[in-house]
Amino acid sequence: MRNELDIKVTEALAQDLQKGVPILMKDGFHEKESPEEGSILKLQNPSGKFIGKGYVGKQNKGIGWLLTKNENEKIDKSFFQKKIEMAIQLRNDFYTSTDTTAFRVFNGEGDGIGGLIIDYFDGFYLISWYSEGIYSFKDIILEALEASVSYRGVYEKKRFDTKGQYVEDDDFVKGERGEFPLIVKENGQKFAIYLNDGAMVGVFLDQRDVRKTIRDNYSKGKTVLNTFSYTGAFSVFAAAGGATKTTSVDLAKRSLSKTAEQFEVNGIDIEEQDIIVMDVFDYFKYAKRKELSFDMVILDPPSFARSKKYTFSSAKDYTKLLLDAINITEKNGVIVASTNNATFGMKKFKTFVEKAFKESNRNYTIEEEFSLPNDFKTSPLFKEGNYLKVLFIRAK
Repeated sequence: MRNELDIKVTEALAQDLQKGVPILMKDGFHEKESPEEGSILKLQNPSGKFIGKGYVGKQNKGIGWLLTKNENEKIDKSFFQKKIEMAIQLRNDFYTSTDTTAFRVFNGEGDGIGGLIIDYFDGFYLISWYSEGIYSFKDIILEALEASVSYRGVYEKKRFDTKGQYVEDDDFVKGERGEFPLIVKENGQKFAIYLNDGAMVGVFLDQRDVRKTIRDNYSKGKTVLNTFSYTGAFSVFAAAGGATKTTSVDLAKRSLSKTAEQFEVNGIDIEEQDIIVMDVFDYFKYAKRKELSFDMVILDPPSFARSKKYTFSSAKDYTKLLLDAINITEKNGVIVASTNNATFGMKKFKTFVEKAFKESNRNYTIEEEFSLPNDFKTSPLFKEGNYLKVLFIRAK
């Protein structure tokens, strides 16, 4: 058992924590106090009253996370096991599904432990550690996971270097080593997954509901442009839904072979699709010059990206991105606009849409909107955790 440090926080943070806000904001602590990563804190308000226990794990603006408001609860293996088993119970429908074999099992503060993410890929578990603090609990968290589930193998991603990026390593932890690509299913489609090949595995699980909607309701007989396409997951679902053609555009050279692989495992003829390695902004100019237009344009940019020519920030530049998309969207076409930027909410996101359509002199209606799927459990008191915003926009 590690020692628990008594620490007084500001009145503002004390009140937040009493409401159940899960993050320990940096400005709620006095500067002279800098406990080391992984320390357990017994948090007190300025008059010394106990308000909760948390741990130190620096992540963005926080220095750690609240774990319990019970003074007598020990932060040990049984604590983590209880949280993991509760999370598993909530995902029971996913475990029993035959057409989806990849999903999120544990979603950080939404499941009660900020900084810890666990994903499931057909018998394999992937743990993502978002601070050295949570990583310091690795052994007892692994024991807690083993006591809660059976598995083929466990992998990990350490995401806590000085810039909050992935730490390159052999990511295998225990069990059997997977043979990659591992083929998993999502709503009946297949994905080729790599658990030991850099930071990314080949698909972002948070877009599951969006992909299904594209396939089932919007693709039949349509031409589809998928920008910032990564491994082409949206394109696969569009093609499976009967799109006449998909065009996938991404600057990363690996996107070509990775997208081709995803089409292949789904039995989709690659010759019928276009996969283009190119800066998305250059592609918009090219498409306009060639008078190309699409029935559906999918926009899922990173929050921040830099290429040789452009720096893109979704908070500042999304309106311009939408304008480029509107210019090559057919009348009555659909733009799927997505962002994972946690610094603004849906209301602000909709103002980007309004501004872009106003500038382009076209009308629009928002047909559907999405946030995170239900395996990505969030805390209503930590809005940044519910980061995903997706709009299906009909361009008149």
